[in-house]
Amino acid sequence: MTTYEKAYEKLKTYGQLHVLQYYEELSGEQKEALLAQIMATDFSVLTSRDKEEKKQPGRGQIAPLAAMELEESGARKEEFERLGLEAIRAGKVGAVLLAGGMGTRLGSEDPKGMYDIGLTRPVYIFERIIRNALDVVEQSGAWIPFFVMTSDKNHEATVQFFRDHACFGYREEYVFFFRQEMAPASDYDGRVYMEEKGKISTSPNGNGGWFVSMERSGVGEKMRTLGVEWLNVFAVDNVLQRIADPCFVGAVIAENKASGSKVVRKAAPDEKVGVMCLEDGRPSIVEYYELTRGMMEAKDEKGEPAYNFGAILNYLFRVRDLEAIMNNHLPLHVVEKKIPHLDEKGNLIRPEEPNGYKYEQLVLDMVHELDSCLPYEVVREKEFAPIKNKTGVDSVESARALLAKNGIEL
Repeated sequence: MTTYEKAYEKLKTYGQLHVLQYYEELSGEQKEALLAQIMATDFSVLTSRDKEEKKQPGRGQIAPLAAMELEESGARKEEFERLGLEAIRAGKVGAVLLAGGMGTRLGSEDPKGMYDIGLTRPVYIFERIIRNALDVVEQSGAWIPFFVMTSDKNHEATVQFFRDHACFGYREEYVFFFRQEMAPASDYDGRVYMEEKGKISTSPNGNGGWFVSMERSGVGEKMRTLGVEWLNVFAVDNVLQRIADPCFVGAVIAENKASGSKVVRKAAPDEKVGVMCLEDGRPSIVEYYELTRGMMEAKDEKGEPAYNFGAILNYLFRVRDLEAIMNNHLPLHVVEKKIPHLDEKGNLIRPEEPNGYKYEQLVLDMVHELDSCLPYEVVREKEFAPIKNKTGVDSVESARALLAKNGIEL
């Protein structure tokens, strides 16, 4: 069966044959690109959509989830570090960098990780992330398999950037790239939009899509061949975070949890960070906008705020538990958006009002699907310097100040 026939059958299965409407008008190169996009796109979200509420699903019963605080982890540091280093040296720990985003909010057209935060010399976000990982490589004497998730928009540029910089000193045979799967954007009836005559309108499948993207790319098989049993997953924008932190790894192993989440004490009750909690008795994350006044004011047995620890998107997952939930489709978050598209005459329309849906899965739902999670407190000023904006809060400016405070020269 030719690629065209395979693509045709796939589209027919999902009722999306209109995607090929302009096929005969395309050049040979455009035809190849469209067929490749069809084969790489996950259309199953469109059928799952019918089973999901179009709005955010209602939350269950929310209750506090106690974190392992600095005092306890400090007292057990030797135990945790020993366990973590044992796992790392045995090749059981891998790192997954979520790096599919672009630097648009920073005024850059490059992948976000390529942004230069240096003052006296070039210092790239990717470079800082790799440097943090090399700290543990040097401590353990073992190379940690390092998986980089890119997107359609930045894959080639990211791979080339790593090559041009010799992976910033990381051994290239331990660095693996894979693309995040894309989900189609559709109208309200589930009909896929076309961005161009030879291009479907798509968007990344959310930060909860990293493991299925890893598996379907073939990198998951490489991970298993290497004997990886734990995956530390983290976002590209926190330039101070510890990668495969032995104490964190050891604590999750010692407590026999399916997952762990690094958390920091909130700077204010209404700080815009997701908070670790229990939802219907299972670990979860409640978003800042879902916190009621009563939850913000609730106290624990020590008289401290009960919902006091914000997740910083640095998680540790046990691979066998992820494999077990992979087929239990994660909740699909259906987000109403303004989606540029071709009309029935092939003209590009840029809507001024929402006209359809984008579909994504979130990592917080992965946490909730698993039986257990260890919220693990870290020192905010030492491990949390997110770069989301060019200036102001969580910006290049604030990250530079925190890096300087930690003795890192830029």
